[in-house]
Amino acid sequence: MKLIMLRSANTWKPAILNFVWIGMVVALLGLTPGLSEAAAHKNTDKTVTRAVLDNGLRVVIVRNPIAPVVATVVNYKVGSNEAPRRFPGMAHAQEHMMFRGNPGLSAGQLADITAAMGGMFDADTQQSVTQYFFSIPSQYLDIALRIEAIRMSGVIDSEKLWQKERGAIEQEVAQDYSSPEYIFYTRLLAAMFKGTPYAHDALGTHASFEKTTGAMLKKFYDTWYAPNNATLIIVGDVQPKYALKLIKTYFGNIPAKKLPPRPDVRLNPIKPETIRLKSDLPYGLAIMAFRLPGYDSPNYAASQVLEDVLNSQRGDLYQLSVEGKVLNVDFNLDTFSKAGLGYVVAAFPKDGRVDEVLKNLRTVLRHYVKDGVRSDLVEAAKRQELASAEFEKNSVFGLSMAWSQALGVEGRRSPEDDLKAISRVSADDVNRVARRYLDLDHAVVAVLTPEASGKPASARNYTGKEKFTLPQTRNIVLPDWASKALKRLSIPTSNLNPVVKSLPNGIKLIVQPESVSHTVSIYGHVKNNPYLQTPPGKEGVDEVLDGLYGYGTKTMSRKAYQKALDDIAANVSVGTDFSLQVLTGHFDRGVQLLADDLLHPALPDTAFKIVRGQVKAIAAGKEQSPDVLTHRTLKTALLPRHDPALHWATPKTVAALTLKDVRNYYSTVIRPDETVIVIIGNVTPEKAASVINKYFGAWKAVGKKPDLLLPRVPSNAPSTVNVPDTSRIQDEVILAETLGITRSDPDYYALNLGNHVLGGGFYATRLYRDLREQTGLVYSVGVDLEAGKTRSTFAVTYASDPSNVSRARAIVERNLKMMQTQLVSPIELRRAKAMLLREIPLAESSLGSIARGYIHRSVLDLPLDEPSRAAKRYMALTAQQVKSAFVRQLRVKSLVQVTEGPAPH
Repeated sequence: MKLIMLRSANTWKPAILNFVWIGMVVALLGLTPGLSEAAAHKNTDKTVTRAVLDNGLRVVIVRNPIAPVVATVVNYKVGSNEAPRRFPGMAHAQEHMMFRGNPGLSAGQLADITAAMGGMFDADTQQSVTQYFFSIPSQYLDIALRIEAIRMSGVIDSEKLWQKERGAIEQEVAQDYSSPEYIFYTRLLAAMFKGTPYAHDALGTHASFEKTTGAMLKKFYDTWYAPNNATLIIVGDVQPKYALKLIKTYFGNIPAKKLPPRPDVRLNPIKPETIRLKSDLPYGLAIMAFRLPGYDSPNYAASQVLEDVLNSQRGDLYQLSVEGKVLNVDFNLDTFSKAGLGYVVAAFPKDGRVDEVLKNLRTVLRHYVKDGVRSDLVEAAKRQELASAEFEKNSVFGLSMAWSQALGVEGRRSPEDDLKAISRVSADDVNRVARRYLDLDHAVVAVLTPEASGKPASARNYTGKEKFTLPQTRNIVLPDWASKALKRLSIPTSNLNPVVKSLPNGIKLIVQPESVSHTVSIYGHVKNNPYLQTPPGKEGVDEVLDGLYGYGTKTMSRKAYQKALDDIAANVSVGTDFSLQVLTGHFDRGVQLLADDLLHPALPDTAFKIVRGQVKAIAAGKEQSPDVLTHRTLKTALLPRHDPALHWATPKTVAALTLKDVRNYYSTVIRPDETVIVIIGNVTPEKAASVINKYFGAWKAVGKKPDLLLPRVPSNAPSTVNVPDTSRIQDEVILAETLGITRSDPDYYALNLGNHVLGGGFYATRLYRDLREQTGLVYSVGVDLEAGKTRSTFAVTYASDPSNVSRARAIVERNLKMMQTQLVSPIELRRAKAMLLREIPLAESSLGSIARGYIHRSVLDLPLDEPSRAAKRYMALTAQQVKSAFVRQLRVKSLVQVTEGPAPH
């Protein structure tokens, strides 16, 4: 059972747009004895190199050799706070224009170079910072630094380029303004921070972008983009002396600038108000918001601890969910330098009584303000915050963003500054902050009420008669410093060496020792298929089971289990996908608790009735949710009428469920002979196997192994359907079809290589070039090939104005037909191969990514070293083989089109 809020990619979005509930997932960390604040500081000092160049550029280099990968983040201390009056998106627009070219580096060169390096290249704009980041193979650090130095030295910002980019950024605005949750957040900012730079976020508006000019953008860049207004963070497998030498060479001669004063932030008293909006979610949201301390406040650390205490699964807010008074509840904290925004978000059924929900929220918060929070929850929250620093070491990019947040956003010397402040927080401090800031008399309240979608409506099938002319493709000549470094294409060497063992009860155990942190992580998966394993008329039983995890085990109550997790600094989730993150010293106890919840859940009758009611309410909401109806409509169009995958939970099937049904489903599905467990971290294979055998070894399968493979499907017929969504001003478009291949088919590799010619490399790939760079019809476009053991799908997704849906589709179809009628150019083929090959080290730069990759390949019965084997296939593929695969497998005239939003016209 999941409650999901959406998040947009380019500008920072608040927690409300990433509000997720996954059953009763636990999220508790702690600090183990032996990992003291002093010890953590000492360890960090050994891996961190700092410098400040003569021009003021601050540099921090953090060595983290998980994989031969490096992440760079350039943090410019400028964001929407510094935007000129009536031009709230100026910083965001300039961020976009940094991808349109700089003196000495054209947009085409930038796109081609970054695509050839592989990896991730992106940016975001926040209230007080604009960030540009790379995540690339370490061998290309030189290139990444050259690029960022060129971009710091100057920008083009011509009127011609801005006119092209404006279309794309206005599509991003339309995308976000199609989200009621985003509209709510903009109104919340305006209410909480009226008269200050915080009254708007970084996105911008259509009206302001229509008045923006290239000259205005150039002036903004010339004012704020300077080395003495920037912090460069480098994290990964890097030699600090070498990196620092490169930085001095490339950045050292960029002149500093005299920076203007920052806008003043003068906070006015909050006027309580209630914001009411319609929503396209399958449930409603009740929100109460408060102004909290900012980064600069001495109360900031206590507010962080308060946030954790309010979210504790042993706390009173969470108890509302446990008792069925809300579907889920969460407290979020979004912070700026001079103030913060704290808000509690509760989800309720579409026909629920929001006045009762708000009453319950007020009761809980009033109790905390009057009687204070429990000191044991304060200590647990502090351990959670302190231990999280150790877990951040498990991802190169994640660690780079943690340092960027601390230095680039908060103005600290290191992330440890916050940790030191948190370690000094007392329960009295938290209670003082709660009494001062959780002012119920001046709260801003918001209610988002679910609104039913109209029924999906079929339309005439697309005729493909759109006419358009696009510029001809031309080869981009790269600078010598880039072409020489990127010329050689070779298969990366993987550093992974997993130890694989099968336990007597059928568990497949994969152990990957890593020593970058004092942590151990477990990722597990029980192979299952609810479409085939759910008895007829019992749809929704899997969701009820997911919701019942977390209500304790047969030997421990819910709160006792949560306290046990608190005590050992563990983070656990349980279900057919299960996980454990724990500090190394408590690995044994963590596995014991994980096994207890997975193998011996309490599944109490009282909790069953509550969770069944919650799942029923969500099922009812889904029947009217445009987003859910869109995906159901797509499946109905792609699959034959009686396909098993066309079954889902309804209020009727959920209401009919009994606790016996849930227990029977559990005993059928949760079995060791369908289970894969990956252990990765600071542990030996021998120790890992011993502990797993100790707590999972007695687990036995009941009955014979189930058949989990869906039948193959015939080719779909073309169709066009619109799902109305009155909250959207922009159409979300899916073009999809079934394919006749499986994951093991040789054509999979040729199709996947061709997909990287079409998309995935920004302006260096065809669809991004044609739909965004040249026409501005979309903000982003995705090309997806999902291949399984028995069925596969191909899809292209984009969002555009209703009047441009057909034009964008025509451009997509034109490109697909070109893949079938013309050979891919040698340059494009080589670039696509480079992107795929260089995904190998990047996939190994996060322990979580490594583990999930092992599980994914195990589920598909692929060898664990499949990425390296696939690389050899990609290297050998020819343009003719790619063309032939597209001819054999793709049926351009059979695409299904499903749009969500206004009817295209």
